[in-house]
Amino acid sequence: MLLIVNPHSGGKRKREWLKVLHTFLQPSYSVAYTERPGHATELAREADADVVVAMGGDGTVNEVARGLMGTDKALGIIPCGSGNGLALHLGIPPLPIQVINTLNSGVITHMDCGSVNGKPFFCTAGMGLDADVAWRFAASTRRGLITYIVLAWQLWKHFRPQQYTIDIDGTVITTPAVLVTVGNANQWGNQARIADLASVQDGLLNLVIVKPFRTREIPVLAAKLMDGRAHTSHHVQTLTGRHISIDREKPGPIHYDGDPIEAGTHIEMEIVPGALKVLVPKHHSI
Repeated sequence: MLLIVNPHSGGKRKREWLKVLHTFLQPSYSVAYTERPGHATELAREADADVVVAMGGDGTVNEVARGLMGTDKALGIIPCGSGNGLALHLGIPPLPIQVINTLNSGVITHMDCGSVNGKPFFCTAGMGLDADVAWRFAASTRRGLITYIVLAWQLWKHFRPQQYTIDIDGTVITTPAVLVTVGNANQWGNQARIADLASVQDGLLNLVIVKPFRTREIPVLAAKLMDGRAHTSHHVQTLTGRHISIDREKPGPIHYDGDPIEAGTHIEMEIVPGALKVLVPKHHSI
């Protein structure tokens, strides 16, 4: 194994993790530290290892996974970020015993990957309120779920939904939306399962359209989001498909695996079936 460590995510947890791994990790391993954006992709691509383990948040996982797509090397995850979306979907919570068990005795399987405007994503990508929050979150010096919630509330108070025209495998929908999320996996992170029906092995993307709602409805929507029932809300429309074209009124941020970038009014997404090997816990359905 090669452990790729992002020194800027996880804080003191990284040092604690490395002590635990030194004691309990059974496979032989080496450690490499990232030095700049994109470095994890280079390290993963060049690694002479069977399993390349991303130690960091969803951004680090994305970078490492990009370097492993289409190779015989498998992705492992030690979740040390704010959301840890893909790790949670794969059944790897940020708890030492589960992570160590997965690294020591997990199974390697294939998973699908998504693409948004040519950029790979492995968990979710989207636009609207969540992308605006991701943009603010990336610029903030604070991390964690509370910071994300505070930023979302600040933006919500002045937020105006856009009109979207979406073509998913030939089915066209035109609707206003607070946000449009496309899930390969089922969540944003922190167990917020926005695409709660998604599987990373079905060869499909899950399109989730959250239509306008009132402030007083937020608690009910939030409860459904956290207990895996987002799709049951009458404000949420879900479809599955392999190729998605989206046109919106205004350019602005989009995110892929939580990392925000500026984009125009036209966005293209597609699924890349079985493009990545991944190390997961035994007997966990993904």
